[in-house]
Amino acid sequence: MRLFRTWKLGLKSLLLHPMRSALTVLGIFIGVASVIWLLAIGEGISREAQKQIEDLGAENIIVRSVKPPDTSSGNFSDIVDFGVTRAEAEMIRLTVPTLKGVVPIRELPQSFIYNGNKNAKPVDGRLVGCTPEYMEITRLVVDRGHFLTHRELDGKLSVCVISAVLANRLFPSEDPIGKQMYLPEKQEYFSIVGVLKERSATAAIGGSLAAQDFSLDVYIPITTMYQRMGDREVKRTGGSFSINSFQLSQITLQVAEVDDVPRTAKLIEATLRANSNGKERQDIAVVVPFELLEQARTTRLMFMMFMGLIAAISLIVGGIGIMNIMLATVTERTREIGIRRALGGKRSDITWQFLVETISLSVVGGLTGVLGGLLCPWAVSLARWSVAEFAPSFYQNLPEVAKIMSPQIVPESIPIAFFISVIVGVVFGIYPAIRAAKMDPIEALRHE
Repeated sequence: MRLFRTWKLGLKSLLLHPMRSALTVLGIFIGVASVIWLLAIGEGISREAQKQIEDLGAENIIVRSVKPPDTSSGNFSDIVDFGVTRAEAEMIRLTVPTLKGVVPIRELPQSFIYNGNKNAKPVDGRLVGCTPEYMEITRLVVDRGHFLTHRELDGKLSVCVISAVLANRLFPSEDPIGKQMYLPEKQEYFSIVGVLKERSATAAIGGSLAAQDFSLDVYIPITTMYQRMGDREVKRTGGSFSINSFQLSQITLQVAEVDDVPRTAKLIEATLRANSNGKERQDIAVVVPFELLEQARTTRLMFMMFMGLIAAISLIVGGIGIMNIMLATVTERTREIGIRRALGGKRSDITWQFLVETISLSVVGGLTGVLGGLLCPWAVSLARWSVAEFAPSFYQNLPEVAKIMSPQIVPESIPIAFFISVIVGVVFGIYPAIRAAKMDPIEALRHE
């Protein structure tokens, strides 16, 4: 009963100054909400980064061809071969026992026209020579028709599969299946056998793997690309030209067991070095998504600790606000304290009265802060929609992760933030409470 009266008296004292109490609660509210918000945004960014890496496949090893600096003089004799070759891909397949598959890929920028409408403006996109396994490693999904088959690969057939965006541009009112795709630069025709569902772009990862945009891709058997287009790509710009000679843009190596990925990556790098007489290869880059994923997880922990530290500072600032208010309250209520002591009140009663007030402020601020923190995903979505609606040019310049990232509430952050707010209230309320309890009753009664 005595404790109940103490709580009742403490709450009544707070309600005598509602504006001051509300501002104190606001400080704790901001601190708790910021903990939940910052950790949620950090978790959302981290998950998006990990998802991009996981899309590459944790069991895969990627060897990319890297174009060297352009030093050509414009002569046809000035041709430099670079990148990973078909022979190297075959050598790796035969000599590395932990692999279950090798997927060669060649990419070329191309323009595309629907054969039935050659007067239309060409659509610039990417021609990808690949094998049937390419669909699995890039998480592509067929919408209509089928993806490339081994029969089409072995027969070097002139067939292609097109992306959903390209299908909508070239065939807005027709079914693309069975139609002819025309490549004006190569003067080649391909029959469309499949249309894919939309696939979101991947972000650039490190300096070795560029962002991949699948929206304007056309996929053909890589054997057909070898036969029809060769290994040289001539680019003409004005009165000059440059010649790129490469066989493969990339090979994706599928490892049978994820645990074997680090060891297999080292073996592949050693194999490629041995093929170049032990010299460091400058025209290739080996990307190991498994290692990137481990690095991303480590970075996530560091990032979350950093975000949590920033948010904790907000809570400390809120605690300082509580101490400031309570010290002012003690000064204002000096005479009240003297009267309570003169009537028989103990020091512990005075201490508990002021602690009750600080704990009440902290609990209310913590609860409202938790509710505010839970609104983070909704608030971010609303803010993103508002920017896209009222400032489209600014929205287009935002990083891709800012457009697609969704905050993920970290469940542990809710009780942690709440209990820290209570602890902050107690810690920063102890000194004012003790100061009030130690007042000399006689001096307190003399206070005006």
